Amino acid sequence: MHPNLQTAYQSTTMADVRHKVLRNTYGLLGLSMIPTVMGALVGTNMSFAFLAASPIVGMLAIMAVFYGLVFAIEKNRYSSAGVFLMLGFTFLMGVLLGPLLQFALKFSNGGQLIMAAGAATSVVFFVMAGIATTTKRDMTGLGNFLSVGAIVLIVAIIANIFLQLPAFQLMLSAAIALFSSLMILWQVKVVVDGGETSYISAALSIYISIYNLFTSLLQLLLAFGGNRD
Repeated sequence: MHPNLQTAYQSTTMADVRHKVLRNTYGLLGLSMIPTVMGALVGTNMSFAFLAASPIVGMLAIMAVFYGLVFAIEKNRYSSAGVFLMLGFTFLMGVLLGPLLQFALKFSNGGQLIMAAGAATSVVFFVMAGIATTTKRDMTGLGNFLSVGAIVLIVAIIANIFLQLPAFQLMLSAAIALFSSLMILWQVKVVVDGGETSYISAALSIYISIYNLFTSLLQLLLAFGGNRD
């Protein structure tokens, strides 16, 4: 095969693979919203008194389950088992929305704020995904910044478990919303550039960013626009 033809063929093949990974990532993300909504409906009608009784122990247990499932999904990132684990994970994450949704529904405009947070999350996702798909800029610097930012946020979240400061929680929610938005941009860009070959792993990482973005936006909307009357 002529060298130029071989190079063109390889480039076309790589582009096809990237497009397939991106398409399957979006497909799995869309599918994951179904168990998330189902889980949220279950969580809204559950009692989370055990978390209120021992918040630290409850948080540690949730984190153990969370990271356990993430590890299991990554171990099966190239098999159909990973898809089923992903759907189970998203159902659980929907259930864990229960306390926040229950709190939101105590406001007279809580339903509207939940819908507004969902709409805003969708807009941010499509904007960031659109930028990542079209831009030719190198995102290496953004990746390094996000790595440092993730460590800072984790430390701040752990600190707030003990401090329980409302003002600090609002600042943290705003930081997480910004961080999650940039993560979506970077994660989609990685897929577009061929840096991720598993659509399951890609969907998982983007889903977590979308989830964090939604919860952070909802907390901010409740703080600044919630109506208890």
